Amino acid sequence: MDRKIFPSILAADFGHIADEAKRIEDSGADGIHIDIMDGHFVPNLSIGPKMVAAINKHTSLFLDVHLMMYNPYDYVEKFIESGADMISFHFEATEDVEYVLNYIRRCGKKAALAFNPETSISFVPKYLDKCDAVLFMSVNPGFGGQPFISKVLEKIEFTRELCNKLDIRSGGVTVDGKKNKTLPPFDIQVDGGVNEETGRACVEAGANILVSGEFLFSQKDMKKAIQILRSF
Repeated sequence: MDRKIFPSILAADFGHIADEAKRIEDSGADGIHIDIMDGHFVPNLSIGPKMVAAINKHTSLFLDVHLMMYNPYDYVEKFIESGADMISFHFEATEDVEYVLNYIRRCGKKAALAFNPETSISFVPKYLDKCDAVLFMSVNPGFGGQPFISKVLEKIEFTRELCNKLDIRSGGVTVDGKKNKTLPPFDIQVDGGVNEETGRACVEAGANILVSGEFLFSQKDMKKAIQILRSF
């Protein structure tokens, strides 16, 4: 399965953000995960579109912008203009989930739907074919450095099995009725407390995008740490 590693820049040194973006790129990461917090949906504030634009200026990596905020629709254009390649927002943050997903895609960007640890897995099937990725939070959103919540593994397993059963980006059916094995898998992303041990568990459950902050940024050699997460 195509594995991707996205360091979470929330754990970076914001006083040297350009250097940190270059460090991530030089480490062989596949993209940069950028958490946007509004102080309402989560009890913390982080950064806005201008900082995303500054990060984008210093890297050519894929920018994965994660909106932890209410009314995500109101900010989609701003973050796309700032360089976002994929925008994820929370199921719990809007009553117009499908509309926001469609709008992000109409803007030519990837759309991902994020779920808090306590959100029921029963909502996942409704949106699988309407987004490009599902993001499972394995910590309570809003703060870095929290311990991994292991019950998310069941949700990852359930979602991967459902993708396989429904042929959603997992060897889809071509016009001649044959499986198209060249299609990449549907992206299942996990964010929170991801390290060598928990990352392996997530991959074994079916995740293919690992977001890691404290684990990667605490390493002297980020490249080696990314290789570890990619080796499972």
